[in-house]
Amino acid sequence: MTEQQASVAALDGGEIGGPGRTTLIGGVALCLLSMSSIQVGSALSVTVMAAYGPSTTTFFRLAIAAGILAVIVRPPMRRSSRAQWKSALSLGVAMAGMTLCFFSAIERIPLGLAVAIDFLGPLAVATVALGAGWRLVWPFAALVGVVLLSHDGAGWTGDPVGILFALGAATGWGSYIVLMKRSGTLFKGLDGLSVSLLVAAVAAAPFGLAGAGEVMTPDGLGTMLGLALLVPLLPYALEMIALRRMPMSVFGIFMSLEPALGALAGFLVLGQAMTPLQMLGTGLVVAASAGVTSSGSQQQA
Repeated sequence: MTEQQASVAALDGGEIGGPGRTTLIGGVALCLLSMSSIQVGSALSVTVMAAYGPSTTTFFRLAIAAGILAVIVRPPMRRSSRAQWKSALSLGVAMAGMTLCFFSAIERIPLGLAVAIDFLGPLAVATVALGAGWRLVWPFAALVGVVLLSHDGAGWTGDPVGILFALGAATGWGSYIVLMKRSGTLFKGLDGLSVSLLVAAVAAAPFGLAGAGEVMTPDGLGTMLGLALLVPLLPYALEMIALRRMPMSVFGIFMSLEPALGALAGFLVLGQAMTPLQMLGTGLVVAASAGVTSSGSQQQA
């Protein structure tokens, strides 16, 4: 095994062989619960953001989630090492940027399209790691899928600003997966996630505090509490636990279902119907995501 393969294996679960079957099944179940929570929470957020704005909504969700987890976990912040703080700061900033950009995107473009563009981030990182060759067919398929998703049969649905925000979220998501895995190895339990969420709330505060006064009502705070549980508290906790139970390659394959779940949530919750070509586009993004992560897993073996 080369030095590069050894480093990938260390980040990907310690050994090329991966975890046991029971542990892996548990990780898969956690991934599915996490994705469902994210997409339902994102769909429900659209009407809330219309009232309070994406920045204020993001800040309150992160702040409430960080506060709840800090009370439960009580992370040993004073005893954290330099490496732990560096990891938590990086992950927290990535969380804040990813969340701010994503919710700003779904305010402007359909949820299915936003999730598909968002998924280009992890896909691009995995493709670069694989190098050139026939595997470049996967990012090409994903790009074709995004183009198909951008047309609803009557015209182009991709608001330029919304697409830029979705691309920003894609960059944040690619960073988030790697940083979350690393944080899980440096911290015990959910300590790393707790500190990172506190950092994320502080990072989002300059963008969201301006509209805080409108949220400070029983209804507003109750709504934000419910959304904070759906996204980010529950899915982030589930993903950190899942990443301890499975290699990143397997994690990436199951997370490739996210664009399809996003389109389904957009249809069921928001009534965002899809044309046959948009369904085909969603399928191409899912296939590309699964294909590139499968190729990466085979290359590491």
